[in-house]
Amino acid sequence: MPCRSTLTAGPFAAALFLSTLVLTVPAAAENWPQWRGPNANSISSETGIATEWSRTKNVAWRLPLPGPAGSTPVIWNDRIFLTSSVGSEEGADLVLIAANTKGEQLWQVKVGSGNKNARSSEGNSASASPTTDGKHVWVFFGTGVLACYDFDGNEVWKFNVQDRYGKFAIQFGMTSTPVLEGDHLYLQLIHGEMRGDYTVAKVIKLDKKTGEEVWAVDRPSEAIVENKHSYASPFIYDDGRQRFLVTHGADCTVAYDLEDGRELWRLGGLNGRSKFNQNQYDPTLRFVASPSFAENVIIVPTAKKGPVVAIRPSEGMSGDIASSEGAIRWVHEKTPDVCCPLILGDLAYFCRKDGKVFCLNLESGEELYYERTHNSQHRATPVYADGHIYLCARDGHCTVLKAGPEFEIVAENELGETITASPAISDGTLYLRTYEALYAVRAN
Repeated sequence: MPCRSTLTAGPFAAALFLSTLVLTVPAAAENWPQWRGPNANSISSETGIATEWSRTKNVAWRLPLPGPAGSTPVIWNDRIFLTSSVGSEEGADLVLIAANTKGEQLWQVKVGSGNKNARSSEGNSASASPTTDGKHVWVFFGTGVLACYDFDGNEVWKFNVQDRYGKFAIQFGMTSTPVLEGDHLYLQLIHGEMRGDYTVAKVIKLDKKTGEEVWAVDRPSEAIVENKHSYASPFIYDDGRQRFLVTHGADCTVAYDLEDGRELWRLGGLNGRSKFNQNQYDPTLRFVASPSFAENVIIVPTAKKGPVVAIRPSEGMSGDIASSEGAIRWVHEKTPDVCCPLILGDLAYFCRKDGKVFCLNLESGEELYYERTHNSQHRATPVYADGHIYLCARDGHCTVLKAGPEFEIVAENELGETITASPAISDGTLYLRTYEALYAVRAN
């Protein structure tokens, strides 16, 4: 899976060459096959995406949904897949829904039941996003049910990971989205089992076609209390020279070999007094925001008053890299708590839970601005398209920023429906999933 979030001379040259073929070769729509988009970096290469909308303005269609959820829809050609609870009550059914890009529901299948709501309905058991390879779609729910379906809604395989890998013990529910890469599915199950003085979690590789285990390894840490629980998701780092799985939670970030699951390196010291964090150990510093990556950098968020750490991954890194000067690019004292960082060219953007946004120079970590957008809770990860950054608040207010080193609000839009899912973009359309409906927003 490519991980570059910047355009180099090669892609620019290719784009210039391809522009001469527009009259004879139709442009292909970009799929959004997983949470955070085609390259798992929240970046779309599409242009002409709407920056203004309301419940009626620039809305191509609105598809009502059977219940609330925070999972992001995924799109492959003319198919859209999303998960949902059926109603908001505890114990409700959990379903996979397929629609088309005309806004018509094609089918809905029950995957399991037993929905649980997090505090004040901040989330529920349909928080992990689906993923697809164009032939099948994989879904994971907070109950532990993991399943694979074909595009017609036929079950290929299904099992509950709690039956295979142990019961969950996580305060606000399992929300981690599995990552699909090649013929395999990777999961991080960081939820609080204790073995002696260590928190034991699991990192797992499965055959995507059968659900059979390829490997499963323990992920020990010394995290305690609420910090044993992680709400973040794993990803594959690939810079053309090295490829590995990155997991995040329980006071540390850990990389694993894709072939055999052995630990390559870990970044500790993210909680408590260390070179990264001058605060006392915080037993509620659980990780929700996942790290983000571009070529030669991984940005690691923490939570609350914790730091952000930029890693410079290099071949041969091993052990705890916290003390390695060469591995650490910079440390910044502020962090997003829920929303993942967004890396664009030589800049990194961070949206905090209260709607404040800060922008850092990617090379040095220098803060270029720290400004407030909409004053409401933000849980959706920002996405980028065509020079703009899209931020969605829980109350349905979405802010569009101009990408660049200076803070500029381009538009502010109201839907008036709860949003905790990250936006998705495909074929000229911005998809916004609320607790009530799926919106397709297109510029006129």
